[in-house]
Amino acid sequence: MAQTKIDEILNRLQSLQEELEHELETLLEEKREFFQYTFEKGKVRFKKQIRELQRKHKKGLLKYIIEARFRHIISAPVIYSIIIPIAFIDVSVTIYQHICFRLYGIPRVQRSKYVVIDRQHLGYLNVLEKLNCMYCGYGNGVTAYVREIIARTEQYWCPIKHANKVIDAHSWSDNYVDYGDATAYREKLVELRKIVASLNA
Repeated sequence: MAQTKIDEILNRLQSLQEELEHELETLLEEKREFFQYTFEKGKVRFKKQIRELQRKHKKGLLKYIIEARFRHIISAPVIYSIIIPIAFIDVSVTIYQHICFRLYGIPRVQRSKYVVIDRQHLGYLNVLEKLNCMYCGYGNGVTAYVREIIARTEQYWCPIKHANKVIDAHSWSDNYVDYGDATAYREKLVELRKIVASLNA
């Protein structure tokens, strides 16, 4: 049966995902050693000689602005204007999960696992580059954070697969009930809610 084959593939994918995460963590540890940085109280710390080396590759702010392409300069206000809706979504969804997830018994998503802003510690970036990196880290982090909150909400309220293929669907949707299967939906809804409630945040 096709569903059995799909379940087998999904199980293999999950196993491979876990293996990949382990390998990526190992690689990250190797990179930390190579570039000589550690974490102290949540902050990145480079060794002194590495900081000095990074500063040698820093492009001064004035030179950076003078050499900037015109299209980059005129698009900057448009790029940074998006901070307003991103921040609004961030605050709104955070409030939403603190109220609703408590009521539903769903563990809250830890924002700090998704919104990671750390590139401002790199000595080879000037002030504007650091600001750009912080902005991108924030925007992408909030997007991932919001996606996980909405995915958990979908698991709780409407865990039904779509009729059409969805590009880059979140991992929760793998276990959703088939589109059109009314019996399975009624039978599995409580079980699927228990799964999301049993999460470690």
